[in-house]
Amino acid sequence: MIRLDTRDAGFADAFTALVDGRREASADVTRDVAAIIRAVRDEGEAAVAAFTRKLDRHDLSDTGWQIEPAACAAAYAALDPALRDALDLAAARIRAYHERQRPADSDYTDAAGVRLGARWRAVDAAGLYVPGGRAAYPSSLLMNAIPAKVAGVERLVMVTPTPDGQINDLVLAAAHLAGVDEVWRIGGAQAIAALAYGAGRIRPVDVITGPGNAWVAEAKRQVYGVVGIDMVAGPSEIVVVADARNDPQWTAADLLSQAEHDVTTQSILFTDDADYATRVAAVVEDELAILPTAAVARTAWEANGAIIVVESLDAACPLVDRLAPEHLQLAVDDPQALFDRVRHAGSVFLGRHTPEAIGDYVAGPNHVLPTGRRARFASGLSVLDFMKRTSFLGLDEAALATLGPATVALAHAEGLPAHARSVALRLRLNR
Repeated sequence: MIRLDTRDAGFADAFTALVDGRREASADVTRDVAAIIRAVRDEGEAAVAAFTRKLDRHDLSDTGWQIEPAACAAAYAALDPALRDALDLAAARIRAYHERQRPADSDYTDAAGVRLGARWRAVDAAGLYVPGGRAAYPSSLLMNAIPAKVAGVERLVMVTPTPDGQINDLVLAAAHLAGVDEVWRIGGAQAIAALAYGAGRIRPVDVITGPGNAWVAEAKRQVYGVVGIDMVAGPSEIVVVADARNDPQWTAADLLSQAEHDVTTQSILFTDDADYATRVAAVVEDELAILPTAAVARTAWEANGAIIVVESLDAACPLVDRLAPEHLQLAVDDPQALFDRVRHAGSVFLGRHTPEAIGDYVAGPNHVLPTGRRARFASGLSVLDFMKRTSFLGLDEAALATLGPATVALAHAEGLPAHARSVALRLRLNR
C-alpha cells in the first residue's frame, strides 16, 4: 500500500503513476484466447468439448451439455427460506430499478411536414456468462439477466463452467428466478466463442454480457463486432472519500470489500485528516487478521492499495475524476455537495451508511460497471445494452419539395451524383 499527501513534493508524479498503472491481461492471454476462438469458429462444438475436457476436467457427452429448466426450478425450491427471500428481494429491486430505464419510442411531424422518429426493440438473443465452481455469483446473474428480460429479450442463454462436473445450485436458483431460457455447461473463452459464432447445438446470440476471468474478458473483447458486449471488464476498484468522523473500522472494511475479489483489485482512500489515515491503515491490518479471504485481500491491498491525504475533501474531487473509479463512496455528512463536483465514476454511494456492498446485491442499480478509468466514457450495464434504436422518416411531395433542393446541392458538392439524381428525379415528377 502506498501513502501519498498532496502537499508533498513529488505528489503529482506519484499520483500520475497510480492513475496510469495497468492491471490488465498479458499478451500471452491475448494470444491464447485468439487460438481458442479460432478453434471454436472452425471446429464448432468438437472444439468446445475438447477445451471443456482439458480445462474443466469433464466430458460433456457424459455430464450433458445443458442443464434443464427443471433442475434450476428444483434448486430454487430447495434454497434455505431466508436465502430464497434475500434472492427474491434482490431480484425485485433490480427489476424495479431497470424497468424505469426502458426508453420510449418517438414519432412526430416537424414544421416541414417530415415524419420523424425512433423505435426501440430488444435484440433477439443475449448470452450471459456466469463464473462457475466456487467463484459463483448469483448476484451477477441477476444483474445481467433481469435487464435483458426487462428489455424484452426473448432468448436468454447462460453459459457457466462446471469444473469436475460441479454445479452451483445457488446460481441455478438465480437462473430460474431471472427467467433464463437455456443453461449450457461450458465456460472460458470457448464459451464466449460459442455464443458469438455458434457451435453445433449452441445457436449464436446478438449480445454477450457477464463477468469472468482475464481469458473471458479478452474473449469478449476479441468477438466484439461479431456480437455486442457489455464492456471490456478489468480488475475491480473502489475509491472511498471519508473524513475523520467515520469509524475507521467501517472504512477499512469498505476498502477490503473490494480487495477480497482478486489480487489485482485496487482500493483507494482519500481523507483530509492524516491521523485518520494512519488509524485506517492500522485497522486494515486488524481486519486482515480475521478475514477468511485475507490471502487475496492482503495481496491486493499491498500491491494496489493507496491512502491519499488531501488538504480538503473538495480537493479530492478532481483527483477522483482522474481515476474515474468503478465504485465511489462519499462517506461524509453532505455527500451531495461532493457528488455535484464529481464527473467520472461508475456508481456513487452517498453517505456514511451506504457501503458499496449494498449496491452489489439488493439496492437495485446495476453492479456491472466500467473499470480501468473507462467511467470517463462508459456507463454501467443497463436495459439499453440489450436494445437497439431504429430511426425512421417519411416525406410527402410537399416535404420533399422543401428539403430536396438542399439535398441535391449537397450531394453534388460531395461528388455523389447518384445521390443527387435519386432526389432530383422526384422533384421533376412533382412539378
